[in-house]
Amino acid sequence: MSSERFPTSTDDEREAAIEAATLAVQRGNLVVLPTDTVYGIAADAFDADAVADLLDAKGRGREMPPPVLVSSATTLDALAREVPAFARALVEEFWPGPLTLVCQQQGSLMWDLGDTRGTVAVRMPDHDLTREILERTGPLAVSSANLTGMPAATDADQAEEMLGDKVAVIVDAGESPVGEASTIVDVTTAQGRVLRHGALSLEQLNEVLEPLGATLTDA
Repeated sequence: MSSERFPTSTDDEREAAIEAATLAVQRGNLVVLPTDTVYGIAADAFDADAVADLLDAKGRGREMPPPVLVSSATTLDALAREVPAFARALVEEFWPGPLTLVCQQQGSLMWDLGDTRGTVAVRMPDHDLTREILERTGPLAVSSANLTGMPAATDADQAEEMLGDKVAVIVDAGESPVGEASTIVDVTTAQGRVLRHGALSLEQLNEVLEPLGATLTDA
């Protein structure tokens, strides 16, 4: 597959890029999207074949399921159950932004993201263009745009170099504003744990939680 790259510097270009990415996702293809943290490779979260293609493109197995990006914090309850109060406090403070929450998955979801063990990792990105795409496509399975073992792409050139022959559309919105992966927090238990350090520090997270009598630990 050869990918088509879409610039986003004018309103017309932006709309064409959003439309192309949306159509590609609906057809079961993979797309490269900008986010606030790093560039991502995305597939329809409810299309098992597309998600399998995403893992293949990165050189990953089912034991490393991709997170899901959403356009709105209210979508969290459609995907996750038993979200604890401390997790909701983090959502209120840091969404949209570089925080991924690993939650217990709603049992009714008909999807296959890989070997999730009944969990789902959810994030709302702080990137207007990406959220506009998400509003049209619904939740997307999105992993960092890189081959496994390589640094995550922070611009469209890097993403194209690694994944250009595996995706249908590349949306180019310049350099990633944050340039660092999201922080991942496991909120499936009463005591939250940081699974991956990223753009948000443990101190920043606990600053929000300490007044509530909660603190996160390192995994």
